[in-house]
Amino acid sequence: MEYVTNYMRPEIHPVEWAKRREDQGFDILSIADHFYTPGHPFPHCWVSAGAMAAATTTVRITTAFVNNLFRSPVEVAQAALMMQQASDGRFELGLGAGWAKPEMEAAGLDYPAPRDRAGAFIESVQIIRELLHTGTCTFDGHYYQVDVEGIGPQTDTVTPLVAAVGGPRTMREVTPHCDRVEIKAATSATRDGVLNVPMLGKVTDDDLVEMIGRVRAVDPDIGIGMFVLCNVGDDEMTKGMQAMLGDGVYSRFYGDASKVIEGLAWLGELGITRCQLSPIDDTSLDRLAPHLFA
Repeated sequence: MEYVTNYMRPEIHPVEWAKRREDQGFDILSIADHFYTPGHPFPHCWVSAGAMAAATTTVRITTAFVNNLFRSPVEVAQAALMMQQASDGRFELGLGAGWAKPEMEAAGLDYPAPRDRAGAFIESVQIIRELLHTGTCTFDGHYYQVDVEGIGPQTDTVTPLVAAVGGPRTMREVTPHCDRVEIKAATSATRDGVLNVPMLGKVTDDDLVEMIGRVRAVDPDIGIGMFVLCNVGDDEMTKGMQAMLGDGVYSRFYGDASKVIEGLAWLGELGITRCQLSPIDDTSLDRLAPHLFA
């Protein structure tokens, strides 16, 4: 199992955070891509990725996930190619469709309907993959028309492309263009553009198993990860989240370190080979790491 951890708090210096997580043994460091969520500002994705790559030597760096609603796929590919060079081949591009409605509206950007978010995402993945592999792309789609030649740099190591997939359509049409995918089991809880915690609690073990099966039906050999919302501790916030999540799949990842590790091992039994740990309280990673990498 590979363990990814997600940088989501701009009040924590990205260089200090990256060095600490590398020293603790995490395989990959990721950066969330939001402007903000209610009551929670976020660091800038690409600025943070560059700082973290410069501050580390062995750990891989990824985006979790670049929001397809924010940027042109050409810009995303250009940034990824530069990150691959700057990190000496340690970068993986993670791309997502985008889901958070309040930040889009607050920034004066359009928030498309689900069908259009998925459609644009499907086209964007194809454009980006071609640019990562060749530096050129001519594409005439419904959402994007591009004719790009010569972006770079093209490095000896092709930048891997990882996509977050949740619905049947993206699983079916995005997966074939990716080097690996990350299942967003929380898709049903973000369908209205905000995170609905009670709905998150209704995501069952069977739901996750079904999603894994859908991906495997498209590509039996592709690597599968999971976005794991979690928190380690016995504080009131963690207990409150655990109570709200009930018997849902995400309840496995709230509580003491041994409980969370048991939940992660269960994911491995399902065939998930990478877990992206995204805690509410960043210090819970310090409580988890000594047990995770013992």
